[in-house]
Amino acid sequence: MAGSGAAEAVSGPRVLFFGGKGGVGKTTLAGAAALALADDGLRTLLVSTDPAHSTGDLLDLALGDDPRLVTERLWAVEIDPAAEADRYIQGVKQRLADVTPPRLLGEVERQIDIARVTPGAEEAALFDRFARILEGDLATHDRLVFDTAPLGHTLRLLALPEQMDAWMAGLVARRRQVTVLGRAWRRVSGAAAASEERADPVLAALDARRARFQQARRLLTDAARCQFHFVLIPERLPILETERAVTTLESYGIRVGSMFVNRVLPDDADGAFLARRRERERAYLRRIDQRLGRYPIVRVPLLDADVAGLGALRALRPYIRPALFPGLG
Repeated sequence: MAGSGAAEAVSGPRVLFFGGKGGVGKTTLAGAAALALADDGLRTLLVSTDPAHSTGDLLDLALGDDPRLVTERLWAVEIDPAAEADRYIQGVKQRLADVTPPRLLGEVERQIDIARVTPGAEEAALFDRFARILEGDLATHDRLVFDTAPLGHTLRLLALPEQMDAWMAGLVARRRQVTVLGRAWRRVSGAAAASEERADPVLAALDARRARFQQARRLLTDAARCQFHFVLIPERLPILETERAVTTLESYGIRVGSMFVNRVLPDDADGAFLARRRERERAYLRRIDQRLGRYPIVRVPLLDADVAGLGALRALRPYIRPALFPGLG
């Protein structure tokens, strides 16, 4: 079902985020967007970072940590933030075991376990996986579509590169100082001790992680390669949260794409109750136009059935595709 605009679309942003307040339908629209891209001939990976794990339910597939083929040119994966944090901590323990005296290893591991439950540990591990996806999967796919966690969690995640760079630079500097002192001690201790000198795996891991974060930061702020689409519904709290989030992303230098206003009452919905609700909805739609109208606004109607499966997602294509391929429809 390749569309005529697929070739031209390859030149557009290759990394697309769909984010919004919990419960507004971002998983549905991210899935519809990923399917539309795949149907238009682009190798697409749909990545869920939402702990709710609803992407598999949407696609009616069992998803896990490894990408699974959904349909032609579309793969999907669900990332578990808690599992990522556990995996990262285990890797840290293994690297430190190589350079820590046995008498100190137990205490070192205890401190690492404490760090695992500190605020931000899961976000840091999740961003590390996210950065690895940008490194590896972007080379083998035309598009990466991220179905993100609710906005507060996502904004903390996207802020990490900037926040952690100085902290990681300090860790690297201190580790290098320790390494230099250790080498100096081995040199004055004799040739036998000097021969034990080897590469520092901890320093190598810190350097590699910092480089990954910096590369991810460069991609996130590259408007030609990355775009963040917001999903909201015409109600007060989602609008307010979206307004604040747009300001935050703009301050990070991340390009904002379209506003997908989901579950808008269709014109043919009737009845006195719906008439009152539609009047209230009009006021919210006007506010969206006034406060967020500098971005393309896409109104997606409220459907009469749950969206699940590829057929239902393809029904959303007329609303999704113009925002992904401007000018192509």
